[in-house]
Amino acid sequence: MTATDPIAAAAKLMLPEPSETEAAGSLPERGSKKRDVCFVSGQTLSRKDLVPVATLRPSLIETLRRDYPDLPDNAKISRKELNRLRGEYVEQLLRNERGEISSLEREVIESLERHETLAEDTDREFEEHRTLGERMADGVASFGGSWLFISSFFLFLAVWMAINLAMGDRSAFDAYPFILLNLVLSCLAAIQAPIIMMSQKRQEAKDRARSQNDYAVNLKAELEIRHLHEKVDHLLNRQWERLTEIQSIQLEQLQDIATTRARRPKKIVKAKAGKEKAGKAKPTAADPDGGAA
Repeated sequence: MTATDPIAAAAKLMLPEPSETEAAGSLPERGSKKRDVCFVSGQTLSRKDLVPVATLRPSLIETLRRDYPDLPDNAKISRKELNRLRGEYVEQLLRNERGEISSLEREVIESLERHETLAEDTDREFEEHRTLGERMADGVASFGGSWLFISSFFLFLAVWMAINLAMGDRSAFDAYPFILLNLVLSCLAAIQAPIIMMSQKRQEAKDRARSQNDYAVNLKAELEIRHLHEKVDHLLNRQWERLTEIQSIQLEQLQDIATTRARRPKKIVKAKAGKEKAGKAKPTAADPDGGAA
């Protein structure tokens, strides 16, 4: 036993244990593409598309064992089934925390299963699907809420009143007190108000879609962060278990080395004493019988 035995044992422990198919496979089979069976779907897939059940988080393993009580520890599950399992776990988590699940939360769960993004530009979608009336309503509302409209409106009033006052009471088309002007202003206010309300209604729908998208993105980010924390905690626990096991193996190896080195001097002393006795008892050439003359 050498001093490198603890390092070799630790390296062997850190490496993943070969499965039964790998241990029993011949050399040509090892060179071929490795495949295995998914325990849930029963499909034969490549090893890179399968995940060992032992590496999953305890919460996912509990969810999987509810459906498959006879699940072995060395089983493997495909990534597709793993995504479906995560979706079921998230759905059960939301049901426990919020009760009923809305359609938006259902969309978030499906995006987690498909690994799709939820962030989207809602303003661009509204701009692309606007009709001609909606474009006109937005233009009127934008112009009606600007200083250009206010200044041009006051200019129009001043010109209207100035022309009628200059023309006199008999030739003016709208003499004082400007009844026609009041009618025009009333019609303008009656038409402009619903147009502005149409634009505001569209803006409310746009804000509602933006807030729903933000809620979906925040909910997905919260769930992903929670999964990430659980995964990191699980990996840290497994790492500490492996490090503790490696340390115990190294201590056992070091104790064996110390015991072997402690016994070696006694054996050397006994071997030297035996050689000296054998040298004394060996007969010489002058006295073959070994006795004195």
